[in-house]
Amino acid sequence: MLEIAIMIEGQKGLTWNRWKNLAAAVEDLGFAGLYRSDHFTDVDGPDTESLECWTSLTWLASHTQRIEFGPLVSPVSFRSPALTARMAAAVDDLSGGRLTLGLGAGWQEREHRLFGYDLLDTKARFARFHEGVEVITRLLRGEQPVSFDGDFFQLREASLLPRPQRKGGPRILVGGNGEKRTLRLAARYADEWNAVFLTASRFRQLSARLDEWLSDEAREPGSVRRSLMTGIRFSQTRAGLAEKLSGHPEEELRGRGLVVGVGEQVQPQLVELEQAGVQRVMLQWLDLDDLQGLEGLKKATW
Repeated sequence: MLEIAIMIEGQKGLTWNRWKNLAAAVEDLGFAGLYRSDHFTDVDGPDTESLECWTSLTWLASHTQRIEFGPLVSPVSFRSPALTARMAAAVDDLSGGRLTLGLGAGWQEREHRLFGYDLLDTKARFARFHEGVEVITRLLRGEQPVSFDGDFFQLREASLLPRPQRKGGPRILVGGNGEKRTLRLAARYADEWNAVFLTASRFRQLSARLDEWLSDEAREPGSVRRSLMTGIRFSQTRAGLAEKLSGHPEEELRGRGLVVGVGEQVQPQLVELEQAGVQRVMLQWLDLDDLQGLEGLKKATW
């Protein structure tokens, strides 16, 4: 059965009050999880409130009981992989094993420029990402001290202590649609692959490609969970939906992978995603104050 989770963009006005209200609503309404972006700013501005990602996840770990959660995704360009591994192990332990550690290469030029991070060109960026994922994986999953001599990261007999309470640490998620680099990295290291804004047919194609990479790594297809983060334009009324569409035709948005509709109109679209192999969908909820809409979404999809 398709699991439905909520994903929010933390750089779009997230405050502590909004985060607390969203967490309570997502948990009480029965959604599978709550995920958030790890960005400092938006692509074009203007800048708005933004809670630091891992600080907010630490709060979530100790103030919810059931939902899974995590970053979609944390760029290795922001933090050293050793620090990310340490934080992830601690937050997962605090939550009782509910964290999914989403990792990405980084992509947004503006926030890297504003805050002094080096995004690198595409080839170097993915080389750094590969090194970062390997370091994190070895620290979380290995029982012996880790030495690593890469172009971007170096470790000398580094031990992650205390060891994660969950064997192997939190589930590692690799996010992205890249058919060669991203999927191959997911096949080698990830517990979960998270696609972004794909139609059901395209998701099915990339999922089959992931199976091929998994075979090359001598891993079973079922060893990697398949999830999708995509947008949603939903309302309980036709007038409300028209406002959220902002003039875009419904079919145009569906063709870009978004879930669009009034009330139970969204249900067949979710079924189509499930039939394409999506096991969990993270629906991008842009109105951080629309808790009533979340309740309506729950009624329309259960």
